Amino acid sequence: MSAATESPRPAGELIAAVEADLDRARGAIAGTAVRTPAVPSAELGAMLGSPVVLKAECLQRSGSFKLRGALSKLASLGAGAAGGVVTASAGNHGRAVADAARTKGVPCIVYMPRDATVSKVAAIEALGADVHLEGESVDEALSLAAAAARENGAALVHPFDDLQVIAGQGTVGIELLEDVPDIARVIAPVGGGGLAGGLGVALRRSGRRVALIGVQAQACAPYAYALAGGSSAGGAALVPALAPGATIADGIAIKRPGRITLPLLEELLDEIATVAEDEIADAIVFLAERAKLVAEGAGAAALALLLATRLRPVDGTTAVVVSGGNVDSGLLAGLLRRHETEEGRRVRLFTRVPDRPGGLAELLELVARSRANVISVEHVREAVPLRVRETGVALTLETRGRDHTDQLLAGLRVAGYEVAVG
Repeated sequence: MSAATESPRPAGELIAAVEADLDRARGAIAGTAVRTPAVPSAELGAMLGSPVVLKAECLQRSGSFKLRGALSKLASLGAGAAGGVVTASAGNHGRAVADAARTKGVPCIVYMPRDATVSKVAAIEALGADVHLEGESVDEALSLAAAAARENGAALVHPFDDLQVIAGQGTVGIELLEDVPDIARVIAPVGGGGLAGGLGVALRRSGRRVALIGVQAQACAPYAYALAGGSSAGGAALVPALAPGATIADGIAIKRPGRITLPLLEELLDEIATVAEDEIADAIVFLAERAKLVAEGAGAAALALLLATRLRPVDGTTAVVVSGGNVDSGLLAGLLRRHETEEGRRVRLFTRVPDRPGGLAELLELVARSRANVISVEHVREAVPLRVRETGVALTLETRGRDHTDQLLAGLRVAGYEVAVG
């Protein structure tokens, strides 16, 4: 039967296969993958009402948990990897496979969507992989990668729908169980489902009752859609492909669940939730400002659910998997500026000053006395109503917050300036 018509394997059989492979996978990643820390967060614990740790996979060698699965898969191939490996990815999986392939000394080809993040493409190329930017989505890139693997006799390394890859991701769960003795709940992002599937198997193998919550971006949530009725009996092939909406969590923007991961997640997840773009953005900023961790959208999705206050405290510790840190620097800078604006710490003002020597200096002297920081100054002499011998000035300022901004505005108006904000 073709892959499209093949009946899905029972969840119990899949769980048993991954469980039997966990220890081999752990040996495969030893010495290459980093044992990432579970960082306690008193602030998050206070918000939730019970202890919280952040499993910082954003500190992994390749910048995400994906290296674990890649190393596990390549080790399982043995001599079969000699002809090279081919994969498809939005970024993190491709970078991980390229890293693992370089470690093993084998050629690597990575197919990526045409709109893949420039920084992620550059990182993969820097590892020596041959990158092909083809297809409008990861799904299309994956079809091209599978065809290339058949044509070249190379081994295909699927981003998530592979038992050895899932076992590698399950090592995250093994470490959490060892490092967090009172672990009661794990929150993890769900893209293809390999991380959540591996985590779930590791947690179940321990015999301890640990709840597992999966999180997807609202803009692209095929698992939430597929599991909404509580059954995956039709198999992944019968779940309609969802066109991914624009999301900053591009690393988990998958059109359709996997044939292996769908039955796994139906059996192993206690809950699946979705988060909005603004919630993901807020989580990225929280991690950067409060936890000093750099996370991409997919990596921050799990925390976004906790910050949205839709979870109850538990009797034990909640572990939030920060799955990746390969964020585009321009996006991160924009989100931080957006947050400063929302918090009232960055403001843009427009006013008018006399168009004569010293006119602008007098305005800036008042700003300096208020202890605000000038980010930019722009003269505006066109397309605004001005009196004769008058010029407009647009100021972007950094303040200590809304109260400080209000004090600054009041001082400027007392001094005779007409000030507009925005």
